[in-house]
Amino acid sequence: MITEKPNAAKRIADALNEKGTPVKHEEHGVTYYDVVRNGERIRVVPAIGHLYSVAQEGKGWTYPIFQTKWVPSYIANKQSRNTENFIRVISKLSRDAKNFISATDFDIEGSQIAYCVLKYACGELSLTRAQRMKFSTLTNRDIIEGFNSLLPTLDWELIEAGRTRHEIDWIYGINLSRAMILSLKKVSGMYKALSTGRVQGPTLAFIAEREKKIRSFVPKPFWIINAVAIIDGKKYSLEYFQKKIWIKKEAEKVINECNNKVGVVSQIQTRKTLHKPPVPLDIGTLQSEAYTYFRFTPSRTLRIAEQLYLDALISYPRSGSQKFPPSIDLHAILKSLSNIEEYSQMARELLSKEKLVPTQGKKEDSAHPPIHPTGNSPEKKLKEDNRKIFDLVVRRFLAVFGDPSIRESLKIEITVNGHLFHLRGSRILAQGWQKYYSPYIRSEETILPQLKEGQKIELDSIELVDKYTTAPPRYNPKSVLMLMENQHIGTKATRAEIIDTLYSRGYITGERIFMTPLGFSVINLLSKYCPKVLSVELTRELEQEMEEIETNKRTRQEVIIDAVEKLTPILKELKLKEKIIGQGLSEALASLRREKSTIGMCPICKEGSLTITHSKKTRKRFIGCSNYWTKKCSFSVPIPQEGDIETTGENCQYCGFPIVRIRRPRKKPWNMCINWQNCPRGKNKVQ
Repeated sequence: MITEKPNAAKRIADALNEKGTPVKHEEHGVTYYDVVRNGERIRVVPAIGHLYSVAQEGKGWTYPIFQTKWVPSYIANKQSRNTENFIRVISKLSRDAKNFISATDFDIEGSQIAYCVLKYACGELSLTRAQRMKFSTLTNRDIIEGFNSLLPTLDWELIEAGRTRHEIDWIYGINLSRAMILSLKKVSGMYKALSTGRVQGPTLAFIAEREKKIRSFVPKPFWIINAVAIIDGKKYSLEYFQKKIWIKKEAEKVINECNNKVGVVSQIQTRKTLHKPPVPLDIGTLQSEAYTYFRFTPSRTLRIAEQLYLDALISYPRSGSQKFPPSIDLHAILKSLSNIEEYSQMARELLSKEKLVPTQGKKEDSAHPPIHPTGNSPEKKLKEDNRKIFDLVVRRFLAVFGDPSIRESLKIEITVNGHLFHLRGSRILAQGWQKYYSPYIRSEETILPQLKEGQKIELDSIELVDKYTTAPPRYNPKSVLMLMENQHIGTKATRAEIIDTLYSRGYITGERIFMTPLGFSVINLLSKYCPKVLSVELTRELEQEMEEIETNKRTRQEVIIDAVEKLTPILKELKLKEKIIGQGLSEALASLRREKSTIGMCPICKEGSLTITHSKKTRKRFIGCSNYWTKKCSFSVPIPQEGDIETTGENCQYCGFPIVRIRRPRKKPWNMCINWQNCPRGKNKVQ
């Protein structure tokens, strides 16, 4: 039995073994298990994610390259060295196996992982003797049920779709990226890891378009009227019916005609609104909510959710579903949650309802249900970040069973010398589902006094306020993720990774996303000389074709041939423009280096600039004053040698030195006062 990760292997082995604990073995650092079930010995062996990767057929660092092959990941990528022992152990153990079971995650990636392991590590014959195990949680119940209901063959539709996606993504990514890297190298002799692809390009183009709108935006003046009324001794804000007045004289006229006048209540409108419970969580919604409430990036949320899944606390997170299938025992999950102190009272309230009917969304995923808690209690105290995501998942699950919340809105029209003002209030009549989803719901109340039509209202003040229109908001990781989902580019499993890649390549920076000179250069050059690379329609078309493989409407060969035919003219165009593209990239990189190395003015000498530089002896980087080399200023400080360093535009409140952000791959970004050695807050303390 092949599992996707070591944690999953242990949980599956523990669940399936009929007596006692499974027999544990370790070989070359790989732990596997022998279990006995129904009188048969089953060897449960883990992979560690993808053990095989797509690579180039033949040698030569050039493009175009269309011939691919699958090779062990440690050959394709030096950072995957730990996969070698897993392949070696699996290959050895498979020789005595009579049958094989794919027990990886039931999705495209999981099916692809198991297929490659069986085909290349266990031999082609294993594919004909393999069955598929399907489960959505790593609870004992789901594991045993999945084992008792093995699919007779591998899930070939998902496998074919997975192979196609990996091969097409590799063909597009390697060719387009090499085109840029080689263009730069031919012009400047410099190597720089650059990349683009069928999803990365359009995503970056969206961000660039927003950046252009922001930079070209010209603010326009407008005026608003703020009025304050006194009712029963308390002050209340009034809204002028016209929220924006574009001509100042018109606004001044309203002020003059209403000043020192008494208002009259002309109409009272009351409306009750029912707010339905939220739909169950899919991965995109979970990532969005986690960013809103915790500021977790999409990739960070996914990593935490995957860990909670491996701990058997939540269901499989890479789900696109918002509908619970009948096979999920929702009553049993709520009953289990009632044994967890924090959720006990809420779960019991829901269990006491006559009917337990969850709200359902529109999205459906045939492979997995929405993300939900399993009902299991954490076996040990969760890390703070993991606890937050677990709490969010549990409370969202509880909320979908709640009653609608009811809000009463009150709009009172007040006429002042012929001019209409509004006094607005609202209150919650029934909390409904909101009490279960608290604190992940923002709801304010404004309670108004009892008023009657014809009642006179005294104005305390009325004033004119100058305003200017604002530029469109900058994207953040959450809004980019939602944009990709709405545009149907990328998959629920890859979108977060694409955003991380744009950061790591230096194309974008900051939580409120800014385009760097390099990012703009890539977009400008590609849009000018090869616009098809950035085409959303092309990407969406390929996505649709790959999805059709899963339903047997298209074959893998058809889709790959079509993808290559679309890519070939693009690469020919890039070949012709190599010199121009290389020159543009070279200039952008020089500008980016200057921008990234400058931190700000030196607070010590107040003349030089604080810059990131490298020691002539050790080549280690540090931050020092530009007057350091001329001995006019002695300030210098060591900094982390790994990761990108970004300016934040903020200064330390304790010492006044700039604060920088350290961004490292697959790790949480953190802020640091560059004067950390002498900052009054304390030595070695970070902001």
